[in-house]
Amino acid sequence: MAVEGPSADSTLLSVSKLTKTFGTFAACNGIDIDIRPGEIHALLGENGAGKSTLVKMLFGVLGPTSGQINWRGQPVRIASPGAARRLGIGMVFQHFSLFEALTVAENIALSMDPGISLNKISEEAAALSVSYGLPLDPKAHVADLSVGERQRIEIVRALLQNPQLIILDEPTSVLTPQEADRLFETLAKLKAEGRSVLYISHRLEEVQRICDRATVLRHGKVTGACDPRQETPASLARMMVGSDVAHVSAVGSSVKGKVQLEARHLKAAARTPFAVSLKDICLKVHAGEVLAIAGVAGNGQGELFDALSGEYPTADNDAVFIREKPVGRQGINQRRALGAGFVPEERHGHAAVSALPLSDNLVLARYYSDRKAFIGGGALGLIRNGAVKRAAKRISEAMDVRKSGEDPPAGSLSGGNLQKFIVGRELDRQPSVLIVNQPTWGVDAGAASRIRQALVDLAKAGSAVLIISQDLDEIFEVATEIAVINDGKLSEIYPAAALSREKIGLLMGGMQGTTASEAAAAATVKETAHAH
Repeated sequence: MAVEGPSADSTLLSVSKLTKTFGTFAACNGIDIDIRPGEIHALLGENGAGKSTLVKMLFGVLGPTSGQINWRGQPVRIASPGAARRLGIGMVFQHFSLFEALTVAENIALSMDPGISLNKISEEAAALSVSYGLPLDPKAHVADLSVGERQRIEIVRALLQNPQLIILDEPTSVLTPQEADRLFETLAKLKAEGRSVLYISHRLEEVQRICDRATVLRHGKVTGACDPRQETPASLARMMVGSDVAHVSAVGSSVKGKVQLEARHLKAAARTPFAVSLKDICLKVHAGEVLAIAGVAGNGQGELFDALSGEYPTADNDAVFIREKPVGRQGINQRRALGAGFVPEERHGHAAVSALPLSDNLVLARYYSDRKAFIGGGALGLIRNGAVKRAAKRISEAMDVRKSGEDPPAGSLSGGNLQKFIVGRELDRQPSVLIVNQPTWGVDAGAASRIRQALVDLAKAGSAVLIISQDLDEIFEVATEIAVINDGKLSEIYPAAALSREKIGLLMGGMQGTTASEAAAAATVKETAHAH
């Protein structure tokens, strides 16, 4: 399905002085960018730089305040996603919009012309998925598919519209290394057909590997453009944040202390039809260690966090130990009182109440464990506002939280800055145990570096840190030990230095329930066979 379009020396899409304001705030301020036929064009920038606002205008989700969008050299107004698709623009969002109870074909049909039969959609989707190396069963229910397979649905759904430009937002954030490689092969095929890709990613090594050009945004403005193949990850990060990004200093080979967190044959039944059961989870995290748990999204990470944090206590009190005390049947407050801290995956609504100021969010998280510091007035339980605001200011300064006022609503912060505050809120207590789910999800390079270094420093100071992450770069940067969760089962815990990206990717992909050592042996055989 080749694209008929403009000649190679013309421009497919260009924007001129594109601006979007929300009140007095300019999320995009006079942006100029052009995308050529048959190129993969990276869009880079920190959280809050204006990337999401820009692509939402290109896809018709938002209307620009001023400026011009040109398609094939002609001015256009993109009033809706449907108008964008008719024009020839497709988009795959970072967070999928799929109904788990429906089949692959039924989900695809929701964005197609209602006059097309489901059988025809199934046939076309199956043929196209094979053609682009994105195998799918149109009759499969989404609930039964891996996250990588779900992403294929989104891409196939976009390709069935025969787009000339596809916008991909953080497309590899939920993929194993092997799945990412297959995606890159698909993008190379699209490029060879003359299609264009606008590629948003915080993974700068990927940008170097597959992108022809890059445009960098900072504070809503274009601050640079380059050929990423001529840059380094460090130089790209410098263009994004305006200064050098600090390198994370790893924990090193410190002597292990006492076991601070332990799970003994932890089991938990799935709470919903689409959740994952935890199956006999065993782990230990010593003082001074950073244990990172890798895995593709949807394999029990959230359920494991809930069980370890006490958000959903277990039936067996001896299933979880914090500082050698059984806490399986105890809730979050009791576990916090023992010196544990927790950072959930979802920032808004789970880790923070968006409408409340930072100081109130601090009280909500720590009123029980820090009652004497923050609550006074005897039985009345009056909040010590001065102490709370001083603590919020201390956290903001320690984590370089950039905000619009002294104590703004949590929802007014960019994702990276809110994440820095949430992590800092826990670090400020100097917890003996810290459990963090996706510590730098959707966070730019500068904020990610600061968060990772803070977690490493906590371990260096003698705490036990457990990180649940889908980012292998992050895992290899901070972890002393690594395990992989797949379908609710945890592999053996492995020294970080003993695992390669390919070996850990095999475990993330299931590898038939093998242990880390078995997967490592299989990977070695594969590498040897490939060499010959």
